[in-house]
Amino acid sequence: MSYSRNIRIPAGRIGALIGKGGRTKKAVEEACGVSIRVDSRSGEVTIESSAGDVLTAQPFKATEIVTAIGRGFSESNAMLLTDDKFRLHILDLREFAGKSGSSLERIRGRIIGENGRARRNIEQLSHSRISVYGKTVSIIGEESRLRAVVSAVNSILIGGMHAAAYGRLEAANRRERMDRMLLWEGQQIGE
Repeated sequence: MSYSRNIRIPAGRIGALIGKGGRTKKAVEEACGVSIRVDSRSGEVTIESSAGDVLTAQPFKATEIVTAIGRGFSESNAMLLTDDKFRLHILDLREFAGKSGSSLERIRGRIIGENGRARRNIEQLSHSRISVYGKTVSIIGEESRLRAVVSAVNSILIGGMHAAAYGRLEAANRRERMDRMLLWEGQQIGE
């Protein structure tokens, strides 16, 4: 069984996908066992794997990585998706801002914050990566933390206070630490 998928990425991100001397494209192909063709004019990207590559190919991961690069992530951040713990989540800002260009800019600014401070705070508290590109906010994070990050970003997008969103992320971190502690409770070391 072979796999073939066409996706379109913004023309401004074609260079990031290909990379200097084709390095990024080649890295994705090698990591996922696929072949990638890029149409520089249309932004159309074709990801393929052949029937013989069924056991080694990871075409769905390659699709997710290419999508992440298209949504503004660097190669190194997008390649986090090769790890099964990480997922990509994309929020369409038009759902929050409507068609108004000024509303779109306002909510983009709320996620980024002054000098990128809000975005950095969310990334640090959630151990995730965030890209605000075009009409989307994209998040790469560990699957176990992704729901909390998306919830925090959503609350900021609908006009909630940044401090409340940060508080939610800190509470999620505390719950995760407590869960880890309970996992080890009652076990004796050295057995």
